[in-house]
Amino acid sequence: MGSSNDARVEQARREIPPRKLEKQMAMASAACTVFGHEGYARASVDALAAAAGVSTRTLYNHFPGGKAELFRTVVTWTSSEVKDAQIARIQALLDPARPPRPDDLERDLVALARAFVGLMSEYPNHFALVRHIHAEADHVPPEVLEAWHDAGPAPVGRALADAMTGLADADLIDVHGDAALAGGHFMALTSHAIVQTSHYGVLPLAKEETDRLITGGVAAFLRAYRAG
Repeated sequence: MGSSNDARVEQARREIPPRKLEKQMAMASAACTVFGHEGYARASVDALAAAAGVSTRTLYNHFPGGKAELFRTVVTWTSSEVKDAQIARIQALLDPARPPRPDDLERDLVALARAFVGLMSEYPNHFALVRHIHAEADHVPPEVLEAWHDAGPAPVGRALADAMTGLADADLIDVHGDAALAGGHFMALTSHAIVQTSHYGVLPLAKEETDRLITGGVAAFLRAYRAG
């Protein structure tokens, strides 16, 4: 679960001396750029060490599992950051305690989709990593894929399902008994379309095209899920 990754980070902060933790985070930050450019399979330990300005021996001293352990550290770290940003936007725009008025539902769903899409430009290295994860899933260790899913997609999916439940409780949408699926459809019809078309932000779309895809996706979602 995402909370287990958060707990792991907190445990590291408690148990690892501050200077050692600072060095590990510096190596992870440098590795994030390398993995974002090269992907998992092509990134070498030599290149990762060089980017961090350390020897390969130093890298292995801090990350005994080598490239796989470092990739897992980078993926869970960046995923946790983006997860927090995504959940904050869900809670700000679709707070179950303050559901939108019926006339504002479409506006707020459009705002949420725009907020999610905007994160690609705020966290470009993370989305470059995700692009490589999808492209190289057969080369990435299964435990790393699981750690990524638990750190980011899973808790965000739960938060979005909770938001959909809140909209259903307010009689704004009908989730047809599956709030998680409704949330998945919302993402597929809005931000996922832009993620795929822009190749995870590598080739940004024109604002007009982005707006067309978002508003069209929200309209399609509401045709399927609006209550009444």
